[in-house]
Amino acid sequence: MIVYNNTKHQFVEDVRLSMIEDKILEEIYRHGLNAGHSREYISWHNSMQFMRNVVDCKEIDDNVQIAIEYNIPLTSKRVDFIISGADESDRNHIVIVELKQWEKAEVVDDEMRYSVRTFVAKDNRIVCHPSYQAYSYARFISNYSQVVSDQSISLVPCAYLHNYLPEYRSTLSNPIYKEWYEEAPFFIKTDVVAFSDFIKKFVRKKSSRGDLLYLIDQGRIRPSKSLQDSLVSMVKGNDEFLLLDEQVVCYDMCLKVMSQCQADKKRRTIVIQGGPGTGKSVLAVNLLMSFIKSGYNASYVTKNSAPRNAFLTLLSNGKAKTAVEIKSLFRSPFGLSNCPAKMYDCLIVDEAHRLVKQMYRDWGGENQVKECIQSSLLSIFLLDEDQAVTTKDIGSVEEIKKWCVALNSRLVMNKETKLVSQFRCNGSDAYIQFVDNLLQRGEETISVNLTELNYDFKIFDNPAEMREALRKKNEINNKARMVAGYCYDWDVKFHRGEYDIVIGDDFKAKWNLENDNIWAINPNSFEQVGCIHTAQGLEFDYVGVLIGKDLIFDKTSGKVKTVKEAISKDDKSSGIRNSSDNEAHRLILNTYKTLLTRGQKGCYVFCEDEVLREYFKSLMNPKA
Repeated sequence: MIVYNNTKHQFVEDVRLSMIEDKILEEIYRHGLNAGHSREYISWHNSMQFMRNVVDCKEIDDNVQIAIEYNIPLTSKRVDFIISGADESDRNHIVIVELKQWEKAEVVDDEMRYSVRTFVAKDNRIVCHPSYQAYSYARFISNYSQVVSDQSISLVPCAYLHNYLPEYRSTLSNPIYKEWYEEAPFFIKTDVVAFSDFIKKFVRKKSSRGDLLYLIDQGRIRPSKSLQDSLVSMVKGNDEFLLLDEQVVCYDMCLKVMSQCQADKKRRTIVIQGGPGTGKSVLAVNLLMSFIKSGYNASYVTKNSAPRNAFLTLLSNGKAKTAVEIKSLFRSPFGLSNCPAKMYDCLIVDEAHRLVKQMYRDWGGENQVKECIQSSLLSIFLLDEDQAVTTKDIGSVEEIKKWCVALNSRLVMNKETKLVSQFRCNGSDAYIQFVDNLLQRGEETISVNLTELNYDFKIFDNPAEMREALRKKNEINNKARMVAGYCYDWDVKFHRGEYDIVIGDDFKAKWNLENDNIWAINPNSFEQVGCIHTAQGLEFDYVGVLIGKDLIFDKTSGKVKTVKEAISKDDKSSGIRNSSDNEAHRLILNTYKTLLTRGQKGCYVFCEDEVLREYFKSLMNPKA
């Protein structure tokens, strides 16, 4: 979507007459976009004065096209400034400019190759390096625009920091960012001539094909061939993404339904249910690969960022440019309300039980189940209702059915859409039953003897001893982590102490760091404890579960009980403290079942409630 689009001549006039910001704002309102706040309005006025100085020269023809605030298809992201046209040899180019008003920036950490710290929005924040931001926007447009490849249009990303002081140039040109500024050069306050010369290398006159950006904006949205090949080659031969048994049957059925959707252009929705460890995420990634390979506009969707970031890192194998290439395939459900109907051929919604109604300033959002179905021709929901862990989680079968009726989407849900084989917990369905026994879930208890399962389950009397045992497992292949429920405060985050979780004299730990988006596979993250939102949708070889005071055992009644008052007051996401006793009981048990089933080979447990600990031990070796 193009907000402001005009010739260079008219752009220069609009800036000269101080009309540019009002014209942009008028178009923002007309398109119904969430923008145009006072800070943006001021930035348009300021930044466009500088861009006028750069492009207002006789070497750039008055008829080249300029666009401002171009809304990238399939996203809520907007490109600040674009100038498009042809060079002296009649080759077509679109120059993408990321504009910043920063005066200085600093390196966050030598390991953080994408980010810098700068003062923005009235605070010091960690944000993208501007060259990376420009490069990633260009790659996204290139990957999804058929016109770019069909008409050989070159996308040229760059960044212009018109207030940036020369003495801080070394931050942005630090070698850790070289990969990005070589692809997307940045220019600062003193580089006006150099920046103008850079633009003139690519755009001097109007393209013989007219308004190039308009062609892209109106053209077909589809994954490029290079993007298709990239994802396929990454998944092919990777044992972590192989399909087995009913997974592959379900996979085939999804491909068949997609063919039906393409034939009659009618909406369909598939609901795939499966408990923890049944391979829902593996199926989701394989479906994504297949649809992209076939040229469909598909995306993998999860509300939690942890699974998206982990898959992205695994598939890109640590290669930064490859990660940029495929990042657009992994998205959040937030912002789908801004998508036109059936914009996607397919949305594959993993961890669908975590979908919510409008929240987190998701402007225009109403209900994420509705928005997933509405914005795609085929919507595939992979869910486990027993893994809903907050009062806001609405992704149930009934909710999906309701919106299928409202949006005229045919529901596909049958025995082929049920995943039952266990690929986690050493492939043991009996271990899942054992966890249900521990938590007294369900009306019937089926005796399970752990000694027959070949699964390493241990109860520890000391959390420090549990951590040391896990540490030895982690030294093998970095696949052991500690996790916990909602009990413990976020003292480090709120500057109240050096640790979040303190148990006895020997155990101190922090919650996973806020800026660690790949906690599950980061080799430096073992010491941190993962919360449910970080761990859900992921798996490890070994998991260590800290069960807090929200779960106890009552000897008198012989019942496992939940204590919602023990939930941390810092917890603003689950809603458990303010829910009914029955709802709190369900969500706390769901949380611990989810955490207790993250391990492939073993699960180590420490319970703060000593009576619960002894009860758990009694179930490990039931008497014949």
